[in-house]
Amino acid sequence: MYRCNVTSLEGLVQQLACSVLPHGYWFYVRGVVPDHKRPEEVDRKLITKYGIDISRQQRSRRKQLGQANLHYLRLGRVWLILATHGRHPFFEEEAASVRDVRHAPIQIGGYSLTVRRGGYLKKLFGDLPAKADGKMRVRVQIARERYRQLEAYFLERSCQRSAEKLGWELWNLPFEPYAPVRRQLLNLLRHINQKRGMAGMEKVPGGMLRMKRKIVLPYAQRETNDSEREAA
Repeated sequence: MYRCNVTSLEGLVQQLACSVLPHGYWFYVRGVVPDHKRPEEVDRKLITKYGIDISRQQRSRRKQLGQANLHYLRLGRVWLILATHGRHPFFEEEAASVRDVRHAPIQIGGYSLTVRRGGYLKKLFGDLPAKADGKMRVRVQIARERYRQLEAYFLERSCQRSAEKLGWELWNLPFEPYAPVRRQLLNLLRHINQKRGMAGMEKVPGGMLRMKRKIVLPYAQRETNDSEREAA
């Protein structure tokens, strides 16, 4: 059975960033299940309509023939259909709604996901020039407007709260620390400590930022519920 019901925002972002976008599924349509419909009905309709539930071998064959492959994911009542390059009725049916993640990032839950060409690879030896990274890379970061809200919030309170309290709030921000997110949080911490330093206050330690992201099982809850129903 085709698994599409992701049970957490972290799971959806992880699935997109690690399992879908890196494989060329760059064209997407986002939709919302209407209040009067059951999400499972919409799942079945879209998966059947676009022939999404196929095997890996079938996907490989379609790729060889220049045809597009599709994936479908849903979190709550929000769904995404993602497609690769190639021919497929999906592009005709959804022509007015299809977006390219390389130019129009996927915005969901305060995250922004895009695909861009990499900058420079890590140097192997210090005296050698950095080598350009020609591969397309998935970039997960806090969406611009959400980051501005966080920045305004923390700068307003940077000199009103203890370093411990600010550190606790930073640690518990609901964003997994993908590399671009880490850079954003480090930049936020730098601004906070600049204000605290000017006021002669103790700085917030860098150790109060999460640097390692949590690996989640995107479909874990759904599988548990299915097992419980079978056991009953």
